[in-house]
Amino acid sequence: MELRQLEYFVAVAEEQHFTRAAARLHVVQSAVSAAIKTLERELGAPLLDRNAKRVRLTDAGLALLPRARVALDAARDARDAVAEVRGGLRGTLRIGTLTSIRVIDLPALLGEYHRRHPGVLLQTAVSPMGSRGLVAMLAEHRLDLAFVSVPGPRPAGVHLVELTSSVMDLAVPLDHPLAGRTAVPIEELAGLGFIDLPAGYGNRDVADRAFAAASVRRHVSIEITDIGTSADYVRNGLGVALLPRFLLGSGAGLAMVEVTGADLRWPLSLAVPADRPPGAAARALISLTADFLPGGR
Repeated sequence: MELRQLEYFVAVAEEQHFTRAAARLHVVQSAVSAAIKTLERELGAPLLDRNAKRVRLTDAGLALLPRARVALDAARDARDAVAEVRGGLRGTLRIGTLTSIRVIDLPALLGEYHRRHPGVLLQTAVSPMGSRGLVAMLAEHRLDLAFVSVPGPRPAGVHLVELTSSVMDLAVPLDHPLAGRTAVPIEELAGLGFIDLPAGYGNRDVADRAFAAASVRRHVSIEITDIGTSADYVRNGLGVALLPRFLLGSGAGLAMVEVTGADLRWPLSLAVPADRPPGAAARALISLTADFLPGGR
């Protein structure tokens, strides 16, 4: 059994598709198929169901997958240890990120990281399920670390280190009846049409928890997947939105109203898998992140 075989198997299991797995690995599909067939012969059991439209794991494949990930993680840790002794980090760092985290300058952070550790390949990923999806990807070892917004109890399978937070205010158009107010109780927001992200995104979860705690019904009239465009939707009269203060900049064309009687704190955290320590490349990014937080420089 070779590590390359396990790497190919894990890629197919995660992508549920041979062609996508081959593209991810930067090899031809025939090489992936051949490696997995050889692995199946060595183990004496089929690992994948190839008759389905989507590749699925057999019972043997389900049993092998977590152990294959552990083996690959151990091999990566061994390479990290040697690289640290030789004075240069190597390998790939898989980073989960939100669609918009302007409270931290991620391109600047990754740029500085690349200058310090040019031997590390950086791969970023987002999830259509927001922070909830990124947490699942971490727990499945598909990411090494992720920037997430997770209000409330810590989810299973990850460790969270809170980096910063921002209060969410109500953004309304300048001609809205609430535009002249400096503050409004959450109870008065019932019946408004909100622009928000789907469930699973941090700001949506913050808002849903706050309205549930106040026993106030909230109507989400438009769902979008990029919080960075929310203010534009509000400016154009499509609804109101609860937005972190850092996102709004000058707030031109908008009125910002504080919401009282509610916990609307949006947290930003760095998450890592709970069942293994981060590798050397991940530790280096975690250490550098503090320099790029508000007030960190």
